[in-house]
Amino acid sequence: MTKLDETLTMLKDLTDANGIPGNEREVRDVMKKYISPFSDEVLTDNLGSLIAKKVGQENGPKVMIAGHLDEVGFMVTQIDDKGFLRFQTVGGWWSQVMLAQRVTIVTRKGEVTGVIGSKPPHILPPEARKKPVEIKDMFIDIGASSREEAMEFGVMPGDQIVPYFEFTVMKNEKMLLAKAWDNRIGCAIAIDVLKALKDTDHPNVVYGVGTVQEEVGLRGARTSANMIQPDIAFGVDVGIAGDTPGISDKEASSKMGEGPQIILYDASMVSHKGLRDLVTDTADELNIPYQFDAIAGGGTDSGAIHISANGVPALSITIATRYIHSHAAMLHRDDYENAVKLIAEVIKRLDRETVNKITFD
Repeated sequence: MTKLDETLTMLKDLTDANGIPGNEREVRDVMKKYISPFSDEVLTDNLGSLIAKKVGQENGPKVMIAGHLDEVGFMVTQIDDKGFLRFQTVGGWWSQVMLAQRVTIVTRKGEVTGVIGSKPPHILPPEARKKPVEIKDMFIDIGASSREEAMEFGVMPGDQIVPYFEFTVMKNEKMLLAKAWDNRIGCAIAIDVLKALKDTDHPNVVYGVGTVQEEVGLRGARTSANMIQPDIAFGVDVGIAGDTPGISDKEASSKMGEGPQIILYDASMVSHKGLRDLVTDTADELNIPYQFDAIAGGGTDSGAIHISANGVPALSITIATRYIHSHAAMLHRDDYENAVKLIAEVIKRLDRETVNKITFD
């Protein structure tokens, strides 16, 4: 087994933590532990987003770096009389990645292990084998024999259900496999950007933010942006990796290991071109690799932040990631480290004059 260094230990702690939308406390506590040493002040908005403030120049522009704490998962909606759990998705799922997968139900009494039930192929007629099972027909088996026993375990309607997967360093140690890269990698980037700025003079006030409820509508991004009122914002998230069989360059052109993605367009935002230019000019100057991408569907926290208050120039910088919105996703450590380096270097250049030029030119 690979010995975990300081960075990998943080990534493991972040991704192994459980937190679907509306249930982010455990993840927030992990992020707070790691970001506090590099912050002057750590706050929480009334919805639960974490806001870590680091002052470079007291009256300088306010720069927001937002990753989201929540991960896609499920919620218990019913317990039937035989002890099986019915559930709804929280965040976007494709039914074909769900059956027979292990899950964790987080109850007031502790964690309960379950599995999303599936029929053995032996009893399925040929036509049924070809037809995907609809999510509404799925159930979770926790080994309970009745509703009463399930409730004795501590399970209640409304409890969060989280995919189970342990952080894993692959044989190629640059490749990291985990649940919840979407979007604990954004939280890690926010932490490490503040760490990179720890002993430097930067002409602004930086806010490293872990937002809540991104997967159900960019909700924490809106409340935390209202609290901060940033001048410039970066949404940091996962993007689509197009380097696996079955995905064409037309569908997704980015490749793992070839640099962070500069998002030009998604369903929530047309990216700010002045900010794009500053980011790419900085990357070119410092030989930091990057890729461009545009995503027709979906969005990031930038989508809510850029239309807060009077409007905020914003850009999403993402990490090409395989198999997102499933139990296990994979990304490349170099992309993460280059994203941290790029954002930290851009922040050093965001003085008041530069921000005004980006905003008003």
